[in-house]
Amino acid sequence: MPKSSAHNDWLPPQALSALRELGSRLAVARVRRKEPLRAWAQRIGVSVRTVQRLEDGDPGVGMGVYAAALWLIGRAEALPDLADPSLDRGALELDLRAARKRLGQTPKAGE
Repeated sequence: MPKSSAHNDWLPPQALSALRELGSRLAVARVRRKEPLRAWAQRIGVSVRTVQRLEDGDPGVGMGVYAAALWLIGRAEALPDLADPSLDRGALELDLRAARKRLGQTPKAGE
């Protein structure tokens, strides 16, 4: 059984849900390719149990393992887009708030 990490204990529910969905989708991709767990484990360089944990969306599985699994299905190039600055709503809200402040406007409700 993998040991728990403090950062895994407080993961937001949305992040846990997203990891579970990613793991589930990777499992579907593996099964559609008719590849056994052992084959993926060997190709990624991890144990069969680690691939099972990955497919369960376990947040304790290293990001490199997730990246390698994405590479196996030809999707590794999608990783950088996950943190695309143009899609960062939090930073956009800060930019808008700063611009309004420079213009002397009061922030809108909820900002």
